[in-house]
Amino acid sequence: MAEAVADTRRLLSKPQNLSDAYGPPSNFLEIDVANPETVGVGRGRFTTYEIRLKTNLPIFKLKESRVRRRYSDFEWLRNELERESKVVVPPLPGKAFIRQLPFRGDDGIFDDSFIEERRQGLEQFLNKVAGHPLAQNERCLHMFLQDETVDKNYTPSKIRQA
Repeated sequence: MAEAVADTRRLLSKPQNLSDAYGPPSNFLEIDVANPETVGVGRGRFTTYEIRLKTNLPIFKLKESRVRRRYSDFEWLRNELERESKVVVPPLPGKAFIRQLPFRGDDGIFDDSFIEERRQGLEQFLNKVAGHPLAQNERCLHMFLQDETVDKNYTPSKIRQA
């Protein structure tokens, strides 16, 4: 019986020049959640986050965008993706019910450390979701990332590449 021997030769590749090595990446998608702002007073108080998107993926109509969203908008996006797509959607950072209790002696959900922790969790969530090729076809994701307002009465559909 003949014994199989692994072929360990390297594949021949084209030599890389400086413009290839330091040029723009072929495909990129950068999403930052930044600049939290707390607005309102009393029970109408909430925090919004700026979502900055930069990409060269052809499926996105805008190559750069900035929108503001609040936590409830992230919940809406997650619910829509779970309902409409075949993607396993990661969890959002928690609701922090204990931080909403009165007489805590701190700012609760409006405390700087909590807002920063939530901002990081929301950024991780968005990058995981938007990086998934199937989720990139969902209209709700495009609306969430690029439209000034989220139309929660939209008709779910897939995005067609240009």
